[in-house]
Amino acid sequence: MTQNIKTEQLTQAGQQIEHDSFAIVDREAGAHHYTGAQWQVVRRMIHATADFEFNGLAEFSDDAVEAGIAAILNGAPIIADVEMICVGLSKPRLAHFGMHTHQFIADDDVIADAKRVNSTRAVQAMRKAARLDLLNGGIVAVGNAPTALLEVLRLIEEEGVKPALIVGMPVGFVSAAESKDALSASKNIPWLITRGRKGGSTLVVAALHAILSLAESRQQNG
Repeated sequence: MTQNIKTEQLTQAGQQIEHDSFAIVDREAGAHHYTGAQWQVVRRMIHATADFEFNGLAEFSDDAVEAGIAAILNGAPIIADVEMICVGLSKPRLAHFGMHTHQFIADDDVIADAKRVNSTRAVQAMRKAARLDLLNGGIVAVGNAPTALLEVLRLIEEEGVKPALIVGMPVGFVSAAESKDALSASKNIPWLITRGRKGGSTLVVAALHAILSLAESRQQNG
């Protein structure tokens, strides 16, 4: 198998530590129901958190991984709910595919709109992304704000936007589990979620890095 260059650790020592960590995850995780490609995503999520509960909590639509690979190979934008996701994603890995990240949660106009209509900044940030036509064909990455995910679902239903993939992993106690349940009921948009209250930006970054790696393998192997 051809070794990935752009989506591996930059040093041999780093690569060895990561590969050894993946081997431990594979050995200790036990049985799972995921496909080979899905497991590469899940085990990276476990690797990032040392939490084996994601073997089971992570769920995919049937076409999620393939849709993510295709979007990456097309240089799709990533629209995140919070800056932490944008900071966590490897810039060299994204640059290899000509990808850019976007987040609008702290923009002055977003804050002003949220105050004016008494909504959340996350809702207004996703509305801004829709106005800029970033959601159509983009990868939506939500790790913090359930209201961002619910707004994207509304935009899909009412305004016909069509992301290439939604990575929906908001963490928390208010609407986090419910927003992911609503996403998993979607029939037309590929999705990747974590069931229940667990989630977070770290998991979203890990999942996207795994799909970036799968995309590079596809690229190299034709």
